[in-house]
Amino acid sequence: MDGKLFLVSTPIGNLNDITLRALETLKSVDLIAAEDTRHTRQLLAHFDIHARLESCHSFNEHSKVDSLVKYVLEGHSVALVSDAGTPSVADPGFLMVRQALEAGIEPVVIPGVSALTFSVTASGLPVDKFAFWGFAPVKPGKRGKFFARILADGRTGFFFESPFRIARTLKELSDISPEAKVSVIREATKIHEEILRGSAAELAALKREWKGEIVVGVHPAEDIEIEKDND
Repeated sequence: MDGKLFLVSTPIGNLNDITLRALETLKSVDLIAAEDTRHTRQLLAHFDIHARLESCHSFNEHSKVDSLVKYVLEGHSVALVSDAGTPSVADPGFLMVRQALEAGIEPVVIPGVSALTFSVTASGLPVDKFAFWGFAPVKPGKRGKFFARILADGRTGFFFESPFRIARTLKELSDISPEAKVSVIREATKIHEEILRGSAAELAALKREWKGEIVVGVHPAEDIEIEKDND
């Protein structure tokens, strides 16, 4: 029997967002490779799924993909899941897909919710064209270039940010372009879900405590002129 590799999207908060196809897949595979086995075990327990789990995260992904691909080639089925959302979208998955393709394995994608696609829809910003920029840098020098590139790109840009840095992020965006349109999507699909929209200056002026997982959407002001960095 030919083995199969599945890339399975899992809920980012509300467990009811999991698809029937994802549940069927997780119940049927021989092994689930999880970014965090403790997190995934809670998901499986909620749906009464009893499956063998192994870790596959950013710190061991390079060493794990060989054995997982070999396992699939031996005729077994493997489902790769991240903590929440869709594998490879700012989560482990790319290395597994690349290695599988090189070995002649065509991965089966089980689509579902993603913090990115949720935010694109919820932002209220123009998204006929948009760019995803991953996680905002931590170092000050890199942050300034990062935000300038997003604002100079012309498309709406989305990126992930920490609640510990979001206040600084909004101020930095406002310093570059106070009229830029910004959406802050916080705790998507969870109990404390919140979506804030306004200019960079308006959101930077908020005095509040930030918690939870955050996605920021930014659309440049019409008259913004920023020199693009060639680095």
